[in-house]
Amino acid sequence: MSTLDFEKPIIELEAKIKELAVFNADQKIKLEPELKKLSDKLDKMKIEIYSNLSVWQRIQIARHSQRPYTRDYIRMMMQDFVEIRGDREFADDAALIGGFARIDDINVMVLGHQKGRDTKENLMRNFGCAHPEGYRKAMRLMRLAEKFNLPVVIFIDTPGAYPGIGAEERGQAQAIASNLCDMTRLTVPIVATVIGEGGSGGAIGIGVANKVFILQHSYYSVISPEGCASILWRNAVKAPLAAEALKITGEHLVRFGIVDDVIPEPLEGAHKDPEFVATHLKKVILESIRELNQLSEKELLDQRYNKFRQMGVFNEPQKKQTPSSG
Repeated sequence: MSTLDFEKPIIELEAKIKELAVFNADQKIKLEPELKKLSDKLDKMKIEIYSNLSVWQRIQIARHSQRPYTRDYIRMMMQDFVEIRGDREFADDAALIGGFARIDDINVMVLGHQKGRDTKENLMRNFGCAHPEGYRKAMRLMRLAEKFNLPVVIFIDTPGAYPGIGAEERGQAQAIASNLCDMTRLTVPIVATVIGEGGSGGAIGIGVANKVFILQHSYYSVISPEGCASILWRNAVKAPLAAEALKITGEHLVRFGIVDDVIPEPLEGAHKDPEFVATHLKKVILESIRELNQLSEKELLDQRYNKFRQMGVFNEPQKKQTPSSG
């Protein structure tokens, strides 16, 4: 399992405890008091480190290679998943998956970005960066959901839409723009959750939902911190500074009205206890679907439309008063 820089003191202490425990068992020496002291020290260290994470450190957790992905949540939360492939125009995109599924007694259409666990799978999944055919497939699935009156459940986890030449030639911007427009008019409930990275248009391309949630150590941003730093300071090394300035964590996003709520994670991140996160997320999604099912078609559309229209704050310049003549 990969170790993040700020986790090294924890890993080193865990190794010492393990080594001492093995020595204790082999030599039959009573070292339980020492082991207890070290275990207590480890617990305090974890609380101190993970309770004071910087935004950049939280982004590193959001990108952790062992973090649960869309397929993991489908496996832990849903039954009878039947994957649907292809956009019926060009090809299938393995970076964005979806299909029919069931959450307890509710049939749904589920879709989301999918990353890989190793280099081979990441290349196949394009590191979770969808092509135009991925977004067109997503829209095809959402229209199918509308046809069968099924709620749509979405998992967002992408650094951004793929910016390659082929993707641009096949209409990447148009595919995302069409999704933004068409999702505002879907007559079924849509519930989306940012489970890792929520990067730029690649995220919002499947993110126009009635309810939008975010996991505690995920982020949702118009641009990656590295991209922002490259533009503002001409230096991607300043990404941690950009991350702080962008205000992209769950707490900020709730305050700005971008997301509805933050889903808690275990102290060290979702990868430490995926079942805990899946259980809590499942409950939130089911409650949201049941709540949205009470709305009429017009109320559902108005709620989604108004949610996104109210995002953002701006000030209009004051008009100068012209002195009255006479």
